[in-house]
Amino acid sequence: MEKIRNFCIIAHIDHGKSTLADRLIELTDAVDKRLMRERVLDRMDLEREKGITIKLQPVRMQYKDYELNLIDTPGHVDFSYEVSRSLAACEGAVLVIDATQGVQAQTLANVYLALSAGLKIIPVLNKVDLPAADVDRVSVEVASLLKCSKDEIIQVSAKTGVGVDSVLKAIIERIPSPSGKPSQPLKALIFDSYFDDYRGVVLYVRVVDGELKRGAQIHMTAASKNGLALEVGSLKPELRTTSGLKCGEIGYVVTNFKSTADARVGDTLTTFDKKSDVTPLPGYKEVKPFVYAGIFPSSSKDYQLLKNAIAKLQLNDSALVYEPENSPVLGFGFRVGFLGLLHMEIVRERLEREYNLEIIVTNPSTNYQVLLNDNREIEIKSANDLPEMANVKSIKEPWVKGEIVCLKHSVGSVIQLINQTRGSQGDINFVDNHLVIIEFNAPLSNILTDFYDRLKSITSGYGSFSYDLDGYFAGELVKLDFYVANEKIDALSVIVHKNEADKIGREVVAKLKTIIPRQLFKVSLQAAIGSRVLAREDIPMLKKDVTGYLYGGDVSRKKKLWAKQKRGKTRLKKFGKVDMPTEAFQVMLKRE
Repeated sequence: MEKIRNFCIIAHIDHGKSTLADRLIELTDAVDKRLMRERVLDRMDLEREKGITIKLQPVRMQYKDYELNLIDTPGHVDFSYEVSRSLAACEGAVLVIDATQGVQAQTLANVYLALSAGLKIIPVLNKVDLPAADVDRVSVEVASLLKCSKDEIIQVSAKTGVGVDSVLKAIIERIPSPSGKPSQPLKALIFDSYFDDYRGVVLYVRVVDGELKRGAQIHMTAASKNGLALEVGSLKPELRTTSGLKCGEIGYVVTNFKSTADARVGDTLTTFDKKSDVTPLPGYKEVKPFVYAGIFPSSSKDYQLLKNAIAKLQLNDSALVYEPENSPVLGFGFRVGFLGLLHMEIVRERLEREYNLEIIVTNPSTNYQVLLNDNREIEIKSANDLPEMANVKSIKEPWVKGEIVCLKHSVGSVIQLINQTRGSQGDINFVDNHLVIIEFNAPLSNILTDFYDRLKSITSGYGSFSYDLDGYFAGELVKLDFYVANEKIDALSVIVHKNEADKIGREVVAKLKTIIPRQLFKVSLQAAIGSRVLAREDIPMLKKDVTGYLYGGDVSRKKKLWAKQKRGKTRLKKFGKVDMPTEAFQVMLKRE
């Protein structure tokens, strides 16, 4: 174990984690040069297209006579739970900071996570070769943040490879070796998992105590499920079969589990014969979704396919939760919980690409706590679950507590943005003469939409933020309904603050007018709170020239055709249905 080092790479998004991992892999020859490519640990097509890491990815490297187990982590706030899982499997963390941007919001969040996990942090200043790099200023920021000297900060260019060998040396010198007990019964932490169509359930594990051997009868302590370790090995990053995993090592286990619920991330794996002798590891704090949206198949016959696909995605995404939902307009589907809009977008694209499904995703919303007149409190995940307002005493909405990192000259604009979201500004801390950290509180529903885009706009791209749930607080909240051709569309209903209802109603109705195609009858669009209509737009009827084929003759023939057309349109207006395009269910994603 003295020759083992387990570490992860953490950073704000786009600060160069995956590129640094590439250089470390090249230096240690972990991947054959013929197979080496840019961002080699990003295995998903979505990751490579978007240029971001979505899933953590382990890899084992050999440097001199040391075994280095690296876990590359995502940088976006929506996937911070992936970072926390990686930290639990490591003794150290390489903190990457962009020399052109300096300390950002997710840099702070990841540092706090690493410190709380008791990890040794190695600060690495990346992109020092760029003309815009401000090494001196950023070094001061990092030294102040970590309470370390500037000499401990390693300067590298992950793109060119300059200084990367110093990172490897620091990993060996500064990060402690694992402290497990080889003679004790097997105790391994499951920090990730996925479903393979050919192998079944594959677990990523960190062996804390004992040894995991191929063919061993295994036991899940939390799930109380028994299984078999069909295959055990290391990740290079592809799966490499070995006879077993020793104490302190990181690797994979192929199991005979058939159900995705049998092996949960955070569970403790042990052997069946020693299950009574093992105290479970702490595991992970249960991740609760912040955002909910309805996912429906375009065709009702794909319902079972959609159900199976979401269940498989849930296996390696512990933040994904779902339950059945029925809509009069969209049919049978699922109410799915996410950690943020990017998380929702990734799940949507994976369902479409990996499982060839055509789906409809409704407007995202948060969950609410409703206090009824009889003092019962219920939690709802959709506006349609809200009881009659006559039976409701109060509605509580989730608020977040966050930090915004920006440059000093943007402080005024950022505070104005916070106020526009019904939020409140907290403490303002100056990291140095340029960098400012603004604490804030805001309702989650108001930062779900385009808050991040607006923040980037007003800070010229330098602003970033991170947040965590602060609690539920009562507010003057109302249910806003939308009607298309006098039919209420449940999937569009939303809970909003009373003071914002008029504005949101007008905006959404105006957008629907541009999205919904014209019909052979006039279509009315309305936004209403109960029986009170807040906004209305009409889509004019599509006119057809029913007399176009006539020429000359008596005008009475034309009049008869026009009268017949009028009767038909009247009948259509009474019984006709409007086909809602997919885009209509996502009108809340962007606000003016």
